[in-house]
Amino acid sequence: MSGKLYLVPTPVGNLEDMTFRAIKVLKEVDLILAEDTRTSGILLKHFEITTPMRSHHKFNEHEEAPRIAERILGGENVALISDAGTPGISDPGFMLSRECVRAGVDVECLPGATAFVPALVASGLPCDKFVFEGFLPPKKGRATRLNSLAADSRTVIIYESPKRLGRTLRQLSEYFGGEREACVCREISKLHETYHRGTLSELSEYFEMNQAKGEIVIIVRGLPSKPKERDEEDE
Repeated sequence: MSGKLYLVPTPVGNLEDMTFRAIKVLKEVDLILAEDTRTSGILLKHFEITTPMRSHHKFNEHEEAPRIAERILGGENVALISDAGTPGISDPGFMLSRECVRAGVDVECLPGATAFVPALVASGLPCDKFVFEGFLPPKKGRATRLNSLAADSRTVIIYESPKRLGRTLRQLSEYFGGEREACVCREISKLHETYHRGTLSELSEYFEMNQAKGEIVIIVRGLPSKPKERDEEDE
């Protein structure tokens, strides 16, 4: 009888965000795959989890995924965790999940922490419809992507590093328009969690003068819909 692959979210900041179910799964599986065993080792030690652990990251996931799928088919239960958040969301996870699905392995993802959901909900911007972009292309295809996102009526979610934040806000202001509402969310669920709200022009100016630190989520309001023109019969 084959085992199961568990995709287990881990806290993006506060360790108290870890769920009881996540701890239980990590204690009971045969193997934990971790993006960085050093980072995850701190988490596992905190919750007294002694399950064997090995590295699974973007540099080895291509060759490792088929091997892991075979082990699960052989009866092992395996959990995948990333350094923080939900595996597969801007972190390794997709390739292993796809390989297991193709091999007929049962895949289960636990609900839990991810940075963009609290950032979106707390931003004050519409969250009924949104598009998660993750990290923008660094060079090739960046302008095309920005043009496409600028015309989207849904709220746009972007991950960014603090070093590139100023440049990205300038480009967003250029492509989306400086008056578009936005929110820069920093260090979600951590001690120095902050939200800077305003127009893209205001935020760009602010972060030109103030160097950001930590992990960044940018939330941008979608393109406002044009007022519907009245039919001639209604005039």
